[in-house]
Amino acid sequence: MRTPLSPLLALVLIALASGCRRPAGSNAEDAGTRAAPEMSPRDTVTVKGSDTMVILVQRWAELFMKAHPEAKLQVTGGGSGTGIAALINGTTDLAMSSRTMKDAEARQVHQRDPQGPVELIVARDGVTFYVRADNPVDSLSLAQLKAIYLGDLENWKDVGGRDAPIIVYSRENSSGTYSFVKDEVLGGEDFTERALTLPGTAAVVHAVSLEKNGIGYGGGAFARGVKELKVRKEPQGEPIAPTAENVRSGAYPLSRALYFYLPRPATGVEKAFIDYALSSEGQQIVTQTGYFPVK
Repeated sequence: MRTPLSPLLALVLIALASGCRRPAGSNAEDAGTRAAPEMSPRDTVTVKGSDTMVILVQRWAELFMKAHPEAKLQVTGGGSGTGIAALINGTTDLAMSSRTMKDAEARQVHQRDPQGPVELIVARDGVTFYVRADNPVDSLSLAQLKAIYLGDLENWKDVGGRDAPIIVYSRENSSGTYSFVKDEVLGGEDFTERALTLPGTAAVVHAVSLEKNGIGYGGGAFARGVKELKVRKEPQGEPIAPTAENVRSGAYPLSRALYFYLPRPATGVEKAFIDYALSSEGQQIVTQTGYFPVK
């Protein structure tokens, strides 16, 4: 679990984030379909970071640029840590992250620009564990997931499956999803050396779909052609599926927020894009792409 932000940085994040959001009670326009916002000409706005969020943010950008041809956005992945590092060194305008910014990272952004960082929750997600569709195991407890990813459980028969070795897939350490699983499932301990590290969630899903004894993890939006495991908080507890209702309510134990981070309050194209992402139309796209809306 991360250390809480210092009072100064916490105030900066809260005050600035509220300044970037639409005023309460206003009918902010759906930027993809209504009157064009004020946007001064500028170079391409770069958006970099979380591989989990790439599908969603690329869709937002595609529709936003279709409605506003004068706006240019470039969206690339690389992992939450990569996006935040790019924000710190000034090589991206906006970072996507599937984890909260660490205190040290926030201080570096703040040193570069006293008005930042600005944190915005733009969608929600449930980290899911995938197995191949023909795997007889339908659910695992948090304790079993921890034991598998620490290397203490190595055979499916130990969790009610077939007598076969568990092939463990993981993400690279720059991934926000990697950090989330390490903190929330492994309690901060290191992944087993047996884990096969892959460069993106799509790669994990593909590997699991081919390996009948595999297990991997990632965002729910990527779960195509694989089975999502239900998760039990306690060894004998109720298996909870990563459904929209369970993620929004927090009943699913691995629910999380997805973030935009900026070095300063958004203006121009950046603000118009963020307003669109948080608009009713933008949040409908959240649902259509397999994530869960903020509201």
